[in-house]
Amino acid sequence: MTADQVAPGAYLLDVREPDEWEAGHAPGAHHLPMMEVPARMAEVPTDDEVIVVCRAGGRSGQVVAYLMNNGWDNVRNLDGGMQSWAAAGKDVVTDNGQPARVL
Repeated sequence: MTADQVAPGAYLLDVREPDEWEAGHAPGAHHLPMMEVPARMAEVPTDDEVIVVCRAGGRSGQVVAYLMNNGWDNVRNLDGGMQSWAAAGKDVVTDNGQPARVL
């Protein structure tokens, strides 16, 4: 799925590390670092589409495969990750008031 195909209000699951998240993330995204996914899978919705995002698409692709192997059929990878999100002109925000950037 490309950044332009993400519907407004879609459930974005950002699996990047805390420093990457703090530097900049999509508005309304949900942060769940990749290494915490196995212990926190219950937090991932099963009823609505979930778009998984990392920096470039590699880690999120692994998380999508892991969730699908564990019964999720509603997860999709964001091609190109936050790099493609920002390149498509989509908003990137921070929670600390600093200028947003993609690490």
